[in-house]
Amino acid sequence: MRFQDAAKDARAVVYAGIQADPLVARAGALLAEATAAERLMARAAMNGERTDGKAWRRIFPTLFGEDVDETMRSHAELVLAASLEVAERGEAARSSYRGAVVEELTARLLTRRAGPQAPVRRERRVLFDGVPAEIHPYDVTLESATQPDVFDCKWGARGINADVLNQLDDARSHAADEDVPLRVGIVVFDARRSCEIRLDRSTAEHRATWLVALESLDELSEERR
Repeated sequence: MRFQDAAKDARAVVYAGIQADPLVARAGALLAEATAAERLMARAAMNGERTDGKAWRRIFPTLFGEDVDETMRSHAELVLAASLEVAERGEAARSSYRGAVVEELTARLLTRRAGPQAPVRRERRVLFDGVPAEIHPYDVTLESATQPDVFDCKWGARGINADVLNQLDDARSHAADEDVPLRVGIVVFDARRSCEIRLDRSTAEHRATWLVALESLDELSEERR
């Protein structure tokens, strides 16, 4: 098994520009340190239905109330500001920005576990001898020699589809044939219940695919079991 950079087609070039936007790095860094409530707020705010910060402060009193610790409230303000910046990118670009933020967050949490020198990369393909190469790259990979991981990242549960699930399981199966303990997963910035409903309706093989939902994102930074 080996990893390879994805082809630089027009879509990839445009998306690379979004990934390089400082807003993506800032939002990812804030969400990596965020509480579950802050991440829930970020998801709601990034949808773009409300761009008034005052409204979100009223909706989430446990983050912005007068009895909230000043340090916690300050961090929540930063998360809200970054989320609203993503929402204000406009209908055409917002979807790409949100996806890039989820990838950035995933990469940061993996790096927290594996260390700053860890080979955490983006847009990489996984190749196996004697197996036709998949065109679709994986969003985030941890290219450890002993415990490699590959992840597809989705903003919402609706992004979970059979193509993604089949490709993840195929990679796991081919790696097992080579005695490589490849862990495959799908990171979804959405409620676990929504993701599970989507998975239950899928006929694609996913029993060995790790689901990392909004409530369990910090599991990415925990030691692999």
